[in-house]
Amino acid sequence: MKIATRIAAVAASTALVAGVALLTAPTASAASLPKACNWEWAWPQKHEIKAAVNLRSGPGANYTSLGILYKSNTPHFTEYCNKDFTWDYGVVTSGPNKGKKGWVSDKYLVVGTSN
Repeated sequence: MKIATRIAAVAASTALVAGVALLTAPTASAASLPKACNWEWAWPQKHEIKAAVNLRSGPGANYTSLGILYKSNTPHFTEYCNKDFTWDYGVVTSGPNKGKKGWVSDKYLVVGTSN
């Protein structure tokens, strides 16, 4: 058992050093994340917005819009988890909707390259 734990720790450390994003299934510690999340990032992912998109109350276009996120060349949305790699849940980090949490279609996000 200790060997398996050590191997897992070394693998995780190697992935972090290499800059690889680790995905895990939601755990009990993720109690504050929506139940719709079926993948949780090991650390938050910063995203730029490709084009204007609605921030939604749930993972789908049929959910209420909480505001509009506009195209940005700097990280504007921080993702914590996603639903089937098509809808991302997180928090808006700048702009008029700063601080709002919600869902954004993955088609409109790109991993941020700026800080």
